[in-house]
This record gives sequence, C-alpha cells and structure tokens, in this order.
Amino acid sequence: MRLRVLIVTFILIPINSLWLMTASLWNAGYPTTVSLFFNTIFFLFLLTFLNQSSRSIFAKPIFSTKDLLAIYIMLTISSAINGLDMLQLIGSVIIGPHALATAENDWQALFMRHIPSWLLVSDKLVLENYIQGESSLYLKPHLTAWLYPALIWSAFTICLVLVMLGLTLALSSRWVSREKLSYPVIQLPLRMVQNNFWNNRLMWVGFIIGASMGFFNGLHFFLPFLPTLGKPVNLGQYLTQPPWNAMGWLPIAVHPFAIGLSFFIPIDISFSCWFFYFFWKLEKVGAAFLGMRNEFPYIDEQTTGAYVGFAITALWASYKYVGQNLAKPHPARSNPLQMNSRHRPESTPQLTRERPVGRLSLAILAIGLIGITTFCLFTGMGVKSILIFFVIYFLISIAIGRIRAELGSPVHDLHFSGPGRMMVAGLGSKRFRPADLTIISLFWYFNRAYRSHPMPCVLEGFKLGERIEISPFQMSAYILSAVVLGSISGFWAHLHAAYDHGNAGKLWPAYETFNRLTSWLTIPTENIFPYASAFCFGGISAGVLSSFRRNFIWFPLSPVGFVVSSSWAMNPFWFSIFLSWAIKAFILRYGGLGLYRRTTPLFLGLLLGEFVADSGISIAGTVWKVPTYIWYG
Repeated sequence: MRLRVLIVTFILIPINSLWLMTASLWNAGYPTTVSLFFNTIFFLFLLTFLNQSSRSIFAKPIFSTKDLLAIYIMLTISSAINGLDMLQLIGSVIIGPHALATAENDWQALFMRHIPSWLLVSDKLVLENYIQGESSLYLKPHLTAWLYPALIWSAFTICLVLVMLGLTLALSSRWVSREKLSYPVIQLPLRMVQNNFWNNRLMWVGFIIGASMGFFNGLHFFLPFLPTLGKPVNLGQYLTQPPWNAMGWLPIAVHPFAIGLSFFIPIDISFSCWFFYFFWKLEKVGAAFLGMRNEFPYIDEQTTGAYVGFAITALWASYKYVGQNLAKPHPARSNPLQMNSRHRPESTPQLTRERPVGRLSLAILAIGLIGITTFCLFTGMGVKSILIFFVIYFLISIAIGRIRAELGSPVHDLHFSGPGRMMVAGLGSKRFRPADLTIISLFWYFNRAYRSHPMPCVLEGFKLGERIEISPFQMSAYILSAVVLGSISGFWAHLHAAYDHGNAGKLWPAYETFNRLTSWLTIPTENIFPYASAFCFGGISAGVLSSFRRNFIWFPLSPVGFVVSSSWAMNPFWFSIFLSWAIKAFILRYGGLGLYRRTTPLFLGLLLGEFVADSGISIAGTVWKVPTYIWYG
C-alpha cells in the first residue's frame, strides 16, 4: 500500500464523514442515495485538477493513476458506510428506546428487557443534549456514555462489510474476467484519471450543460423565487378515473446525471428498466380493475423475492467456478518482463504463481461471520433467527452487487422490504421469540433501505483494480483500511454534528422500527399466505427471466430490470433512463459504434457537470444550514 494514498485518505475520509453527517441534519443534499456518489466524484475532480496543475511545477504529477483511483475507492467505501442507509441512522436506533419510551407506547414493558444495556445509551442528560444540541461531544459524560456502544456497533458494521469483501473476492473474478459485465458506474471515475478526457471539447459541452442545470436548480433553495429546470411533472394527477388512477405517482423529470449514467447501460437492460416500470404500474391497474383492495398485488414482497431469486440464480451460475477458485490457487502465468541476474530480459518467459485469492476470501468470510454470530449470540438472538436473517440479507447484498455490475442502475433502494419483513410476513411473528424480533429491529439502520449499500462499491473497487492492475490482495488492504477508518470517523462525525446542532429532526428511524416491533409483539401473526406467495412469485419470476436470458439470445427482457424497476426511487428517474435508451438506440442504429464512441464524452460531461454543481450546492447548504438539492425533486 502506497503511503501517500493512506495519508491523503486519512485526511479526506474524516472530512467527508463530517460533510455527510452534518448535511444530513438539515437535508443539505444526500450524495449516497444514488449509485454513483457525487461527493466522491467531487473529491476525485479536485485531486485530478491538482494533479494536472502540478505538472507545470514538478517534473512528475503528484499522484499516479493508481493513486487517484485507490483514493476514490476508499472514499467511496467510507461514504457507503456513512450513508443515509447505514451510520446516518444508527444514532437514533441507539438512543431511541430510552429517549422515546413513554407510558403511552409502553416500550419499557414490551421489549426493553430484551436489549442488553451495552448496546444503548440511557443517561437522560446525555440523550437530551444529543437531541437538542448546543453542547459538545467532548464532555466526559458524553464520551463515557457513547464509547462502548460506538465501538461495539462499529465492530459489528466492520464485520458486515468483511463478509461482503469475502463474497466479492469469491465472485468478482468470474463477473470481471469471464462474464465481462459492463460496470457502468465506474466509467466516469475511470475516464477522469485519463489525460485525454480533459482535452475533449464535447466533454466540456456536456459539463457546462449539466453544471448549469445543477447550479441553477440549487440556487432555488437559497433564492426560492427562482424557478427550477426539469422539475418533475406528475402525469398521475391527470389519471383520475379508476382503474387508471391506481398508477399513482407517475413523474416525468430530466436529470442530466441519470441520462449520462444510463448511457453506459447495455441497451437491452435500459429497455427492460422502463418496460418493467410500467409493468409494475399496470399490475396496480389490473388489481384495481378486478376490485382487489388492501396491499394487493404485494409489489414490495414480489420485489424482495425477486432480489433473493436473482441472487440465487447468479450464485447457481457461478458455483462451479467459485468452488474451484476457493479450492485452488490461481494457475501460474507467464511474466515476459522477468529479468535475469544481468538485468536483461530472459529468453524464455518465467512462470510466477499468484497467491491464492481463494484462501484470502475464506479467511475474510470466516472472520466476518464469526464476528456477526458472536455479536448476535451475546445480544440474546437465537441461532435460527441469525441464520435466516443474514442468509436473506447477504443474498440481497449479492443481488445488489450483481445489479450494479450488470446494469449500473441509478437506484436500488428496496424500502422497508428487507429480511425482517420477509421473515415475519412469510413465516409469522409467532415463530420468533420476542428477543429475536427486538434485536432484528435494532438492525434497522442497515435494513431500512439499500441505497448506499457497501457491497456494490466493494465489487466496483475490484473492477477498477483489475483495470489499473492493482492486485486483489492490495485492493483488499485498501478496502479494509477504508472500512475501519470510515466506521470510526462516521461515528465521530455523527456525534460531533448531533451534539453541536441537535438531532431532534432525525429520530424518525427509531419511531419506524420500534413502532413496527410494537405491532409484531402486540399482534402476533401466523404465516401470511398472500405475502409468502408474493415472495415466491417474485423469486420464481426472476429465475425464469434469468433462464430465458441464458438460453435465448434474442430474448429482450432482463431480470435486472424486473428487480430494480419497482423501487420507489425509480419513479423520478425512469424518464431519464428512457431518454438515454432512445438516444443510444438512435446513435447505434444510424451512426454505429464509431458515433457512439465519439459521443461518449458528452454524456460523461453531463454526469460530471451536475455532480460538481450539486457538490458545491450541498457544501453551501451544509455551511449555511439550508435544505438543498433532493434528488427526487
């Protein structure tokens, strides 16, 4: 590992954590709610600009291409851990049971006895200062109260990401080398470190368009009398007659970054995204036409089942390769640049044996799983619940990683549909002990939604490493450093910002998870057949679509589009994906691959320009406490 990379990231990761955690207190932008984080692109933009400027002063640039992308990867991993769907929510979960318990909700009698005291903060004065602010983290009572919960939850979070790293080591070589997946999300950072990227005029045209639109829309939050560009128009408001009004929210919005990112999605997959978006809408219309009420057609349950089914089919297609990869070291390879003792090239290429990545994968998996299991057992969670919960969770993680590698979808949120809901809805709350349901509710901070999930970020890091020849061992070391530093700095930044500014407006995650727990405990349920059927139907549908894609080349629909298109966050982005699909289809049909390659910088510029503008607006909102750019308009 290069020392300069570690020094720079050890400076930037805490700064990045403080930005994310402080901005979240008054909604000053949410960089981690989409697949490509605009904050990390902004840091890479600044470092690349510094690197280009240094050429006029020094003989060599400050950072090499490997350095820049290693820093970018580490910042991305730490941002995922510090994201809206991870550590930004954990504070409210830790303080929620004691701070929000009242005689009316009766949390004290219902579930407080099932939570070990070392997981929570209970001191009333410490909690009050955390909620109200205008205090300091660095007072002795505050540091003492938070030290053990912060360390314990940080260690547990690190173990979660360790398992994802082990899974990535096992799967990435097949997905990178054998299947040649497109990894659309990495295209911008990969091009940004190339010198010719900054000399392309078409890129700057796209940059100016994206930056102008992002900056102008951002100014609206500081000067409300200014209009916004590309503001969503809800077509659903015009569909007032049944059954068509069942479509609900149907926005048309133009987001330059989504158009730019979607341009790198394979055309059949981008088609599947907007096709299945309307498929899910028409399911609701059909249910309304048939007079079905309540939650039918159970789209959330179908989607969760589809994620799990998609992961199982991806693992099934890879199990032989993964088994061989774990069991044997990589084969010897020729090294034509090997030098002999006289420093001349050998006449015959030498064979060098790579270190076995499979052993590293197994070791990391074992450490992560042992850490998770130990934590759960000490909290009082039963073995059955541990097994079911984390099998589902890591299957969803694998599905999200595969989706990003194959599709590069702008979003993959899967709100309120994680393992806890799947377990209780599919098997019934009566089958689980109150202690199990209580601990599962504490896991809400990483299961409420999956927008900033670390798994695809780790996977994309290995793809970037393969492109710039960073070995899996070196990449693993960079990622482990980012995970540890990101977890610690994330907790510090969250508590620093909360005690300074107050966290009263961010207690809703605690209400969500503990109110749901109250419902589970007070109204025990049996197996809910419609929910279980919807889970199975979604999983089978994803498996059938995957089978068709493997066996029939002409089949136009991808299971990836089926899995992601029902998410709530797809609503504001479907039209941008549709526009990008139409533009790319036109270019390929009438201009061919040559025109596609020539126009690529324009779409990269759209993406980069909006991200730089959004970063500036977010930083300004963070400093001046102004709610700023929200992706969903």
